[in-house]
Amino acid sequence: MTRVPLSRFFIERPVFATVLSVIIVLAGLVSALILPVAQYPEIAPPTVTITATYPGASAETLARTVAAPIEEQLSGIEGMLYFNSSSASNGTVTITATFEVGTDTDKATFNVNNRVQLATPRLPDEVRRNGVIVAKRSQNFLVVIALNSPKGSKDTLFLSNYATLNVLDDIKRIKGVADVINFSARDYAMRVWLRPDRMAQLGITTTDIAQAIAAQNAQFAAGKIGAEPALPGQQITYTVTAQGRLVEPEQFGEIVLRSGGATGVLRLKDVARIELGAQSYDASSFVNGKPAVALGVFLQSGANALDTGAAVKKRMAELQRERFPDDVGYLIPYDTTRFVSASINEVLKTILEAAIIVVLVVFVFLQTWRATLIPMLAVPVSLIGTFAGLWLFGFSINTLTLFAMVLAIGIVVDDAIVVLENVERLMREERMSPVEASIEAMREVQGAVIGIVLVLCAVFIPVAFLGGIAGQLYRQFAVTVAIAVVLSGWWR
Repeated sequence: MTRVPLSRFFIERPVFATVLSVIIVLAGLVSALILPVAQYPEIAPPTVTITATYPGASAETLARTVAAPIEEQLSGIEGMLYFNSSSASNGTVTITATFEVGTDTDKATFNVNNRVQLATPRLPDEVRRNGVIVAKRSQNFLVVIALNSPKGSKDTLFLSNYATLNVLDDIKRIKGVADVINFSARDYAMRVWLRPDRMAQLGITTTDIAQAIAAQNAQFAAGKIGAEPALPGQQITYTVTAQGRLVEPEQFGEIVLRSGGATGVLRLKDVARIELGAQSYDASSFVNGKPAVALGVFLQSGANALDTGAAVKKRMAELQRERFPDDVGYLIPYDTTRFVSASINEVLKTILEAAIIVVLVVFVFLQTWRATLIPMLAVPVSLIGTFAGLWLFGFSINTLTLFAMVLAIGIVVDDAIVVLENVERLMREERMSPVEASIEAMREVQGAVIGIVLVLCAVFIPVAFLGGIAGQLYRQFAVTVAIAVVLSGWWR
């Protein structure tokens, strides 16, 4: 009984086979345009950070009164691997919860926030007043932007606050940006420098001053005049506007600490020096030895690193042209997109070199350009179609997937050579027509071609089921090779 090759349907219908190949190529090209581009796959476990501030507290106090109550509630969160906390002497505690690879970051943030709310009643009043921040954050920087003053006329305090008010929000709105942080943030704050000797003479304590500032530097709702219930005939209602929070150092200096007694009215300026400064001086940034403000831009999960980096640079150039005051500029001292571009360009060059070598080898052994042309068409269809498979599996274009394509060039051309060599042999020895030779060749070697595809899939597909970070790292490599091999075998 003569076996009918599975590919006879396509051999006898070349137009249908050509259209199907064109559709595969178009799907691959469209997928390549929308796939995210990164240096490596997403292998870092997702993290959620908890930040709380307790001004004036020591690291030991933070660990006992803030970190401990929150840590007690974190145990048992679904998918969490571990957490670590860091208490600093500047009054800030940071707890980082790390989850299993593949965990939904939004769900993890929601679960962590619920646990933090359970611990909130046990936290000090000052911590609750400042708020406890729960946020998801990638640990990978995209770029670091440094704002500086080339001529030195602007200090770090001005640059930091200018960046916070005029730059951060614009960068955060760019598609693909997850977050932007100011490493050397120096937010404006009113600093009250107390004079202990003067306070001792006048019998004033630090608590008295803190209570006076809190009571007289507040925003109150003063109410209305003429509101209902009103006297008969009352037709006009006035909203009372009272002075809100103080703004200038001179206004703080007029805060009354004591209004009676032998010494008369005692004001804050009598026992302290008030100035507008930074809330914290703990961190400083320098570029080329000059003071600067460093802004770290984080990439959103699954975003295109190259497109996002280009958009950030474009927006910074627009801001410098449209808004930046005199003697304010920016530099980008750290840019991961340069490494991504360089690595991808090297891999693309390797793909081109491998394709040329394959074509030369095929021509040397088959001694005909017509036979060489078929692998030249077969390899692009399989490789370009692989991008559609990457899109279906949610992968990205990165160093590993491109390396897999380099390996796939040599593999996918094997199928073409097996079929092509047999067709050429039948045409020369049996004097068959190209169609007859193709049908007979496929009848003879279709088992071998299917066997090649199945064996290669059996080698690479199990790697996709490895767990942990190693599995996440090599999954895209293995699946990319398997997709290219399957497309190559089908195209035969």
